[in-house]
Amino acid sequence: MTAIYSFPLVALSFAVPAIGQDQSGEPSGEEIVVIGSGLPDTPAAPAYSEREIEREQIVTAPTGRIEDVLASIAGFQQFRRSDSRSSNPSAQGVTLRALGGNASSRALVTLDGVPMQDPFFGYVPFAALAPEYIGRVRVTRGGGSGPFGAGALAGTVALTSAGIDDLGPLTASALVDNRGSTEIAAGTAVKLGQGHVVAAGRWDRSQGFFTTPDDQRDPATARAAFDSVSGQIRAVAPIGETLELQARLLAFDDRRTLRFDGADSSASGQDASIRLVGRGDWQFDALAYVQTRNFTNVVISSTRFVKVLDQSNTPSTGLGGKLELRPPVGDDHLLRVGIDYRSSEGELQEQPFSAFTGELRSRRRAGGATGDLGLFVENDWVLGPLVLTGGLRADRTTITGGFYNEADPAGASLLDETYADQKDWTVTWRTGGLLRTSETVSLRAAAYSGLRLPTLNELYRPFVVFPVVTQANPALEVERLQGFEAGLDWVPAKGMAFSLTAFDNRVENAIANVTLTPTLRQRQNLPAIDAQGIELGARLERRALRFDGTVTYTDASVDGSGASAGLAGNRPPQTPRWAAAATLAWEFVEGGLLSFTLRHVEEQFESDQESDALPPATTIGAFAQFPIFDQFSLVLRAENLLDETIVTRNADSVLDLGAPRTFWGGVRFGF
Repeated sequence: MTAIYSFPLVALSFAVPAIGQDQSGEPSGEEIVVIGSGLPDTPAAPAYSEREIEREQIVTAPTGRIEDVLASIAGFQQFRRSDSRSSNPSAQGVTLRALGGNASSRALVTLDGVPMQDPFFGYVPFAALAPEYIGRVRVTRGGGSGPFGAGALAGTVALTSAGIDDLGPLTASALVDNRGSTEIAAGTAVKLGQGHVVAAGRWDRSQGFFTTPDDQRDPATARAAFDSVSGQIRAVAPIGETLELQARLLAFDDRRTLRFDGADSSASGQDASIRLVGRGDWQFDALAYVQTRNFTNVVISSTRFVKVLDQSNTPSTGLGGKLELRPPVGDDHLLRVGIDYRSSEGELQEQPFSAFTGELRSRRRAGGATGDLGLFVENDWVLGPLVLTGGLRADRTTITGGFYNEADPAGASLLDETYADQKDWTVTWRTGGLLRTSETVSLRAAAYSGLRLPTLNELYRPFVVFPVVTQANPALEVERLQGFEAGLDWVPAKGMAFSLTAFDNRVENAIANVTLTPTLRQRQNLPAIDAQGIELGARLERRALRFDGTVTYTDASVDGSGASAGLAGNRPPQTPRWAAAATLAWEFVEGGLLSFTLRHVEEQFESDQESDALPPATTIGAFAQFPIFDQFSLVLRAENLLDETIVTRNADSVLDLGAPRTFWGGVRFGF
């Protein structure tokens, strides 16, 4: 670990003067350009359903949260509607295309190429990702291939850090809302020789709002308070004329209280990564990373309002890396070959308590390890206006060391189980084509397959949302997806772009929380989830006005048989048919901006029984920035302007609600 945490210092030690040097150490006279990102996009990338979010939209989200930014892509979905201020951290799994889920992620989220999912739970630590220091977002919908493709079952959300061209020497912001919440961020981007260093941090805290409706509150009801802090340092330095070294450290601590006094949770972590990018004739991208994470959670009885479960410790470690090589095979081909690896190891430590006496009932430990070694090859072939692509992956997946122990308060063993290891090879593929029929119209089609390993959480960790108990399942199998899509992109004039995509995806062995009794569920592999739908997108820019909108319709259903036959035809939990997002922005003066954002989701069901409906919700947010002097600006934000009632959980008519109307005000410097 000492070597890992010295990565940024190593990167800085390679900073060189402003002109290149040859091997003799003499100046070459050629300027070295530091890019700070990975290898260029492939020619066939547009053959898949992609959507980009530019920096202006990233830093002007009404909530100031990265998950709100990502929600501008209709079809992007967290397990619950609440954001990272008022949801349990372990429920922040993400998916695309309404493929359903159980709080784990079916879509892969990366930051500068590094997977961000928690090693134990599979959730994304959104509170650690400050939008101010993200430069670009690219969302690719549909099964993934290439590096880390095994986690991209429903698609990929690729975040790229803001570089020195996006940030000034000093950036800072401070805002407060009408409930006294504060949001403070600061960063610096400094050139060092031909390299640069970006250091940034953010601190959010609030007494929160009541997620419990007025008529359901009790003396123990508490606001959804939170206190989260995150910081990162990223260094980029050239090593000669075609090599670039990148290193990043990220640390965060996120604490929340949900619904009742004492129902406290925490999520914390430290990530380190190092990346070497070669941009010569033989291009390559080599990456290694390590993650250490932890999670705690206290469950409070909803009838007696006392502690009934203390998930006191959930340490986990993630390790991984990749090597991608692009050999020179001619101007008409781009060949990618490589290998990647991801491993996760962790355990749950928890103690249940009697709701009547408060006495400790037992001590539990459960955990194990998963691993994925992937080999991939992909080739793009450019034939004038036609681009063809095809790729294969072979994944060696392992689930090992699974155990569950329970002892009484005195330490005597009550249960001691170990589970059989699972090891397998899986081959997945993807292929596609893009035909530019004219200067304004492109046609595209793609077919693909993918896989996702069950998380340690799904395999080994039971949990309680009182009074419902959800059991883990160490026999879970790997999820597999097959799908295809077709679409067109139309650019009728400068500043106008439209897209249409139709898709059909099927997830076999889909992991879901299956209802066994009114108070008992278990994670099980469903035979399949089928999802067919249409995605529409529009972008318009006319002088100072900009519009960006997406709409998606998905008809998703469970293909049930055997034990899950009763679920056949049901819509998966937390899956809306319609979702829409749109942003209209007006730059009324240089540095001055006014924007309005609309989000809409249709009705969703809380459970697999198509019961406990979450009503449709439509919210409107606003952002305004007014230049004051020099680099200072006044910033105003509004969330949920119409004060829509957003139901985020419905457990037999016991509700949780999302954020009410909220107003923010503050200042920014350097953005």
